[in-house]
Amino acid sequence: MSDLLNHAHAATDTMDPGSVSQTSGMDLTRYAEAPGRRIRATNVFPYLSIHLVCIGLLWVGWSWAAVIACVALFFGRMFIITAFYHRYFSHRTFKTSRTIQFIAAFIGTTTAQRGPLWWAAHHRNHHRHSDHPPDVHSPGLWGLFWSHMGWFLCDDGIKTDWKQVPDWAKVPELVWLERWHLLGPLTLALGSFAAGSLLASLAPSLGTSGWQMFVWCFGVSTTLLYHGTFTINSLAHTIGRRRFATSDDSRNSFILSILTLGEGWHNNHHHYPGTVRQGFYWWEIDPTYYGLRAMQACGLVWGLRPVPAKVYEDAHAHAPRVREESIRLRRLRREARRAMNARRRTGEGATS
Repeated sequence: MSDLLNHAHAATDTMDPGSVSQTSGMDLTRYAEAPGRRIRATNVFPYLSIHLVCIGLLWVGWSWAAVIACVALFFGRMFIITAFYHRYFSHRTFKTSRTIQFIAAFIGTTTAQRGPLWWAAHHRNHHRHSDHPPDVHSPGLWGLFWSHMGWFLCDDGIKTDWKQVPDWAKVPELVWLERWHLLGPLTLALGSFAAGSLLASLAPSLGTSGWQMFVWCFGVSTTLLYHGTFTINSLAHTIGRRRFATSDDSRNSFILSILTLGEGWHNNHHHYPGTVRQGFYWWEIDPTYYGLRAMQACGLVWGLRPVPAKVYEDAHAHAPRVREESIRLRRLRREARRAMNARRRTGEGATS
């Protein structure tokens, strides 16, 4: 499956810019007006409710125990998202046992980013159409807000596209977890409260409580994890530098790489998504890759796919094309803005 993704991405790298410009206006208008792009309150409420939990900080205060647990849950679950939801379930860049596969998938559901098959399906679709219709979270086409979080609050975004994950749809325990993905957030919420209550009873000197741990470990940690993950959809296609002349607007960013444990080397990844590494050079910090190497040493994962030598040759050959692709993408973004403005004018005319 990862080979198919690489071939699909290579096809977009060789697209004729003229053919894109001829059809993009029609496609952009069609996707901008699609009924499935409507954001519904029923989709917003679960997402918003986790943010609202953070208001509880005004009442529960803080303790070192709660803050340390919050940070540990942020980075621990970020590793699961980047290593397993992304590099394993979406791109299959390494192998592991079904036991580790399921454990990682369940921990991933505690992030409240739905199940691994929903995540992988949308991500595979993103790579096939990156920054071109029907890429649902392209900031250049639809704006920062939509690419950051609007896309998964609409009807189309909340569905699992099973056609994109035929490999994983054959694994019964993953299909079960996909349908019961809310068990993960519920487990974390109840577990945080229980752990805080137990610590309050056994170690009152820590100054924590059940409600404090619930707010920090479930509310604050999950909210921060949300927006840390979402920056790759929005900011990693907006800020940073481009090494490869990909057909999208992906960028490399050191700051985003620190925040997301290596996911910020996004232009690298879009050029060659079939490797477990996203930092292609030693100075490109990629903590997720280091963590997977440690797991490999323990026999928990294996078959980590390396960066091919040709990729390093491409890095030199692509330099002259980066500017050309940037100009073409700016043209596509202008067409996207015109399509969105036309949609707004149509809506205003219908209501007047």
